[in-house]
Amino acid sequence: MNLLKNIFKGDKVVWMIFLFLCLISIVEVFSAAATLTYKSGDHWGPITQHAAMLLAGVALVVAMHNIPYKWFQMFPVFIYPLSTVLLAIVLVLGIISGDRINGAARWMTFMGFQFQPSELAKMAVVIATAFILAKRQDEKGASPKAFKYILMLTGVVLVLIAPENLSTAILLFAVVCMMMFIGRVAAKKLWGMLGILALVGVIGVGTLLAVPAKTWNEIPGLHRASTWRGRIVKFVDNEEVPAAKFNIDKEAQVAHARIAVASSNFLGVGPGNSVQRDFLSQAFSDFIFAIVIEEMGLAGGIFVVFLYICLLVRAGRIANKCARTFPAFLVMGIALLLVSQALLNMMVAVGLFPVTGQPLPLISKGGTSTLVNCVYIGMILSVSRYTVLLDEQKAHDAQIQLQIENMGNPDAQEGTEPTAKVLNSDATFEDEEENSD
Repeated sequence: MNLLKNIFKGDKVVWMIFLFLCLISIVEVFSAAATLTYKSGDHWGPITQHAAMLLAGVALVVAMHNIPYKWFQMFPVFIYPLSTVLLAIVLVLGIISGDRINGAARWMTFMGFQFQPSELAKMAVVIATAFILAKRQDEKGASPKAFKYILMLTGVVLVLIAPENLSTAILLFAVVCMMMFIGRVAAKKLWGMLGILALVGVIGVGTLLAVPAKTWNEIPGLHRASTWRGRIVKFVDNEEVPAAKFNIDKEAQVAHARIAVASSNFLGVGPGNSVQRDFLSQAFSDFIFAIVIEEMGLAGGIFVVFLYICLLVRAGRIANKCARTFPAFLVMGIALLLVSQALLNMMVAVGLFPVTGQPLPLISKGGTSTLVNCVYIGMILSVSRYTVLLDEQKAHDAQIQLQIENMGNPDAQEGTEPTAKVLNSDATFEDEEENSD
């Protein structure tokens, strides 16, 4: 028992949330990967691969949560330039060679391992944003330079991601905006920026709908615009089609996802008994929430939503306990990223948002995304370990103060000050100057 406590340290609730998400992932991916099993002829291959990826993810969580959070500040120094270079390479190669998967150039292959540079870029931006907000704080809030630096770093990544993965770019930008709001960036600047972007967005959507899809396909780097156009048009088109005239093959993904949700009940048909998984090509990824509802019912869907909400609430409590700003901003940024992506995936599955390529964090089958999400959980747990130490320090200081008051001896305070000072220094986690944040 002591061995497990030494290995799995940090916030117990976060560990439980992570465990439940992993268990749900194994069960649902095993069921939803029927199409992969059929194509490969290997019944155990897809789930074995996914289980191995989750085990590697657990190892990453254990490793990351044992690293003092102050070292995370160094990650963007290496990850940001690397990810931007890789994004640029993927973008250029996609334009030149036309080598794409599912119509988009988002992946790279290195030594037989396929990964998405955008996942590394998202991590770098979130950590860098937390660091800039922490270092540029004063009595009035974040300095104007923080706003400028964050926009510069984020803007470069968004420009490289958007052409091939617009939904990821929008999601990342939304998370950065929420982090800046939490980090006390001037509301005038935020609202001014959002107002300008809203105007640009209206003009952009209008242009997207006005220009024919064939024209977009002929413009280098904007081949995805026709896909965006089609998804927007189909989402806003609420015209009712009689059942006899409905062409289910035309919009198979959306149609079968809605059938999966509609045919469910409170408890579902049971794990492994999904019917629509055989018709959804991305049942194990983008539309896995529809399979969760079909097999686990409304109760299972609510439970999954509850887990993500608990993760956000728990992250907020951990951030509130932090004595320094960087770990607080970091935890909130990570939680907002994971929960926002989960919310987007679930809204697509139930027909409340246009179709996008966002997997359900820690549940969908994936490679890079699964490992990076596990790193995020490890970072949250690392900060939670820091807050536990702070609580122990406060309890220790309170006990010393109580002893001093009971003893009524002035000399006793002098004898206890060195111990209290050492515990309060936070030396095991932070070597920064007192006013660094």
